[in-house]
Amino acid sequence: MHSLDGPTSVIAGEDLTKRFGATVALDGLSVAVGRGEVVALLGPSGSGKSTLLLCLAGVLQPDSGTVFYQDRPIKDLGDSALTRLRRREFGFVFQFGQLVPDLTAVENVALPLRLDGHSRRPAETKALELLGRLGVEDRARLRVGEMSGGQSQRVAIARALISEPTVIFADEPTGSLDSLNGELVMDLLLMAARERSAAVVLVTHEARIAAYADREVVIRDGCLTHYSTVT
Repeated sequence: MHSLDGPTSVIAGEDLTKRFGATVALDGLSVAVGRGEVVALLGPSGSGKSTLLLCLAGVLQPDSGTVFYQDRPIKDLGDSALTRLRRREFGFVFQFGQLVPDLTAVENVALPLRLDGHSRRPAETKALELLGRLGVEDRARLRVGEMSGGQSQRVAIARALISEPTVIFADEPTGSLDSLNGELVMDLLLMAARERSAAVVLVTHEARIAAYADREVVIRDGCLTHYSTVT
């Protein structure tokens, strides 16, 4: 079992290294996140925190070290199995939402289910339910350009949750929002995640956002320099 002063992990990285040319992004870094736990990755721009998130999510392959999902090395998975893992068991929320601009809100939220072979009607029914719980059901038929930043991020959260993921990866999810909308988005994200006992890996540079986490992991120059329990 993999742990770092926290509960038994659902996602963990051990001795991860990653270089981009001469730049060292990760330098032997280890971290673990338990089910139902929120861990904030903190550090200055270029510290390696987003690289760590992408390695844990299987989007980037570390140069060395191992990422474990439920104690299984994800490097043992083939490309198709890894794609299914990211689609079915991982959810993603990014700074600018990364919604598909030509789709409506409900179509964006239903997209992971549609890509997984679900028919349109039940997928959109579930999407509408999530949009309602996040307070944006009245924006269901609007496209990205017709919604505010806060509304778009709530749609992005609904999309991240629709597959009932085990792990949610959130990379600066409030970075493009004002403080009021940022706090609302965090409240909704963590409420929804904790209802499902999902682990949350949160990248942020803001102390007020990191305060939502159970633990803070501080990264500098690709190394873990400090971790602590938030009180």
